[in-house]
Formats: sequence, C-alpha cells, structure tokens
Amino acid sequence: MNIKNHIPNLLTLCNMLAGILSIYIGMQGDLVLASYLILIGAIFDFSDGFAARLLNAYSEMGKQLDSLADLITFGVAPGFIVFSLISQSIETNSLEFAYILPFLAFMIPLFGALRLAKFNIDENQQTSFLGMPTPAVAILIASFPLIKDYLYQDQGFVYSIITNTYFLLGVAIATSLLMVIPLPMFAFKFKTYAVAENKLKYSFLLVSLVLLLWLQFVAIPIIIALYILLSIIVYLKDLQSK
Repeated sequence: MNIKNHIPNLLTLCNMLAGILSIYIGMQGDLVLASYLILIGAIFDFSDGFAARLLNAYSEMGKQLDSLADLITFGVAPGFIVFSLISQSIETNSLEFAYILPFLAFMIPLFGALRLAKFNIDENQQTSFLGMPTPAVAILIASFPLIKDYLYQDQGFVYSIITNTYFLLGVAIATSLLMVIPLPMFAFKFKTYAVAENKLKYSFLLVSLVLLLWLQFVAIPIIIALYILLSIIVYLKDLQSK
C-alpha cells in the first residue's frame, strides 16, 4: 500500500471533521468557534488539492470524497450559522411572527449540493468555475459571527447590517443563487507560478492581504465582493473579445 496516495484523502477527512465540529459547536451557541472551524476546513480543502498535485495522488474516490466534505463544511455548516444568526436577529428585533424565516438558511446546503454535483460532472471547470465556489460562500458567512464579535463593543453601522434579519435573508438567497448561475469565476489553480500568466490572481491576493491587515475580519465580505466583481469584469471582457 502506497501511503502517499492516501495523504490527500486524510486531509479531506480533516476538512470534513472541521465541518462536523462546526455544526455541533454552532448549535451549542458558539458561532465564533464554529466560524473558525469553517476557516480551518477551508485550509484543509486547499491543502488536499495541493497535496494531490504535489504527490500526483489523484483518484476518483478522492474527488467524490472532496465533494462530500465540501457539502458538510461549506454547505451544511454555514447553513446552520445563518440559521442561528437569523434566529438571533428575529429575537433582537422582536419579529415574533417570522419564526419560519430562519429555515430559509437551508437553501445554502441545498444549492451547495447542486453546485458540487454540477462541478463533478462538468469537465469545463478545471481552470475556472461556473458559479460561486462553495468555499467562498462559506468563508463569507463564517465572517459574520467573527465581525459581530469583533465589533461588539462598537455596534456601529457595520454591526447593525450583519445583525439585520433582512440582510441575512438576502445573503442566504443571493449566495444560493450565485452558486448555481453559469457565471464564470476565476479559480486559484496555477498551471505555472509566472507573474505574467497570473497577474489577476496575484493582484487579487495582494489586495486581499492588504485589506485583511487593515480591516481584519471586516475585510472578508469586501474581498468576496471584489472576487465576484472581478469575475464579472473578466467575463464581460472575454465576451467583447469574441
């Protein structure tokens, strides 16, 4: 048995475990730790692909296992976080009649499953994505409890937005739809690491790093919005050049 061939799958299982723990801890009420676990899962998700390329340890089982892990960590776990955030916002705003609204958060894992199933059978998504990738959605959602905790003492404009029921419902609906619409979005898959061939990716990563150092967790929604905007611009430029 070649152990190196199982290293990517082990990392994928670590991703899945992070998602399972996120769901459990989030339902115990600690959304901050639940969000950190999603971010840890994202690190493992990047690592398993990197390890597979480095070790040339690709397998069909690994591909399917990766999607199962992604559905839990980047679909179900963020769905439960949004469910909890909407429930809290309803209590804060005394919207007693709207007890059913939190369940709209479960659009996220449902559309995430559609997104991952389409990805698995689409051979055209090797270098770019069609629709917003599930890790990007999960990282965006995981940022909300972290921003809420970070800004708790201030409770200014940004805090009021991310704790607003209608904003959270809008995020649940918008991210669900973004995962399945056929919008090409650039992927961080490098054929080579040459700057000339990866200007957009390196520029995006540099700007993202600056924003994170400057705004910390508040930067994450801005970075995701920038990712969507740049993908749209690239798509429109490609249409014009055809």
